[in-house]
Amino acid sequence: MSMEFGALAADAASDGRISAEEILELRRQGWADGKIGPDEAESLFAANDACMAPTSEWCEFFVEALSHFIVDAVPPAGYIDDEMAEELVTRIDRDGRLGSLAELELLVRVLEISLNAPERLKAYALKQVENAVLHGDGPTRYGELDAKGINKTECDLLRRLIFAPAGDRPAAVSKAEAEMLFRIKDLALYEVNAPDWQQLFVQGVGNYLLGFGGDEPLSATRAGELETFMSKEGDGVGGFMGRLFTSKPDFGGAFASLLGDNGPDTGIEAWDDKAEAAAALEPGEADWLSDMLEADEELDDFEKSLIAFIDAETGGQFVPRPR
Repeated sequence: MSMEFGALAADAASDGRISAEEILELRRQGWADGKIGPDEAESLFAANDACMAPTSEWCEFFVEALSHFIVDAVPPAGYIDDEMAEELVTRIDRDGRLGSLAELELLVRVLEISLNAPERLKAYALKQVENAVLHGDGPTRYGELDAKGINKTECDLLRRLIFAPAGDRPAAVSKAEAEMLFRIKDLALYEVNAPDWQQLFVQGVGNYLLGFGGDEPLSATRAGELETFMSKEGDGVGGFMGRLFTSKPDFGGAFASLLGDNGPDTGIEAWDDKAEAAAALEPGEADWLSDMLEADEELDDFEKSLIAFIDAETGGQFVPRPR
């Protein structure tokens, strides 16, 4: 990073505001060499700390620049390693709380665009989004957070997080996320909420109980091995494609044998079998749902809608325990 970029970022935020012209100049300086480096990333965090009135343009730039740095800085591309996750959490959580809602957007965005992230970062993001939704105030890129009720902006944040590819359960809702939805539902039950909040609650919890999000993503180590394999001369991508076109293209077998994987079939039929199995309500899932429903004294409208959804999807497999 040139000293000019750091000075420009500091000067831009010196009055607590960063103008559109200053953001444009930061873009020019920051991407002059085609990438954002660690010093430039630190300068952007410092500028965000100093910015008292962040605009949507600033939040957009801050999130765009830093999310790509965090996700792609360390190979393999698309994976966040433990060290980067720890650095991000430490940088955001210096005073024990989220420093700005631009940082909240950043947390959600890195999970949206990355392929996998350490569990610590996923858990931290989940907690910060829950806290922001329940107690937050101030602008985000797309609207306002509200300490009373769940508004559209908050619904969007929750939806993006729980269905993020690198979220707690890739492309599906995890148990921790489903329990978070129950907690938020209970605390905002008698407030004025966005029309799509009840739908998100039902879809989110229903997805945890009945949804199949596919197999777990590759670990960063395995992704790195495959990236190295594909870049090798002879045995890399050229050799891979040559062997592919001389082998039987059966989705699982051809690719698995080329990569040295002799595990179970991973083709379309196996995927369908897993999805069908996931759509059945297991005894442990039914017990979990009964426990969540019995945690309060009444069966509210959200819970009634959830039961109706589960009943329709499973053909009446779930019978609530008598109260």
